[in-house]
Amino acid sequence: MKLQTRAHVTLAFALLFAFAVGCKSSGTASSSTSSKTDPPKNGDSAISGADTQHSTNRKHATPADIAGKYDVVGNNPDGGAYKGTLEIIQHGDVYQFRWNAGTQYDGVGVTNGNVVAVAFANGENGKGCGVVDYEIADDGALDGKWGYWGTNEAGIEKATRTGGSGLAGDYDATGKNPNGKEYKAKLTVEPAGNLYRFVWSNNTDGVGIKQGTNVAVGIGGARCGFVAYEIRPDGLEGIWGGYGTDQTGTEKATKQ
Repeated sequence: MKLQTRAHVTLAFALLFAFAVGCKSSGTASSSTSSKTDPPKNGDSAISGADTQHSTNRKHATPADIAGKYDVVGNNPDGGAYKGTLEIIQHGDVYQFRWNAGTQYDGVGVTNGNVVAVAFANGENGKGCGVVDYEIADDGALDGKWGYWGTNEAGIEKATRTGGSGLAGDYDATGKNPNGKEYKAKLTVEPAGNLYRFVWSNNTDGVGIKQGTNVAVGIGGARCGFVAYEIRPDGLEGIWGGYGTDQTGTEKATKQ
């Protein structure tokens, strides 16, 4: 997982919901033997299967306790393998993710049914990174939960389709910040190879990956990447990527 060297996998979030951040780092996980590499830039061929279906009823699943320490193995978008460690620490409604996979990464995650969506950055904190996880309703509406690094409470967002088909299209979004303040915005979703670009009307944008009826969107600018994990009995299994590329890597995290 190489962020500078899991990536300049890049995203963008001026965030609908701009908060000051300052999450304190906790203990660093033990060192690993290899690093993630940068995903290729636009124009490179995409990995197939990013839109893989998962036959699970996420909306009614009981949230699992994902906090703890994990061993991780994965593949970069270019096929190169890496391994390392991951520590997940609960902070209120959200989770802090701390990897050591050749170098250190830190991020924020939210659970939504049996999915964990994470935005991460290189270094000891994920300052500036945010993540949204949506469930797609039968009528195409998006029902989301979001978190921002350094803020321990989660926000919510619902987006009603006003045009388009499939996931791509135009939406009216309404939401609530962790402080209780409500907001409204227009949202446009555009295909980006195997991924999707999300653009809100307040100059906010991000990149998402769709798996079945779930869409995980990472937000936060050039330094942030994203991961969409499915919670499994023995740990987490995910796909990761970022802004500026439609290629993705994979990662499996097994609880220690």
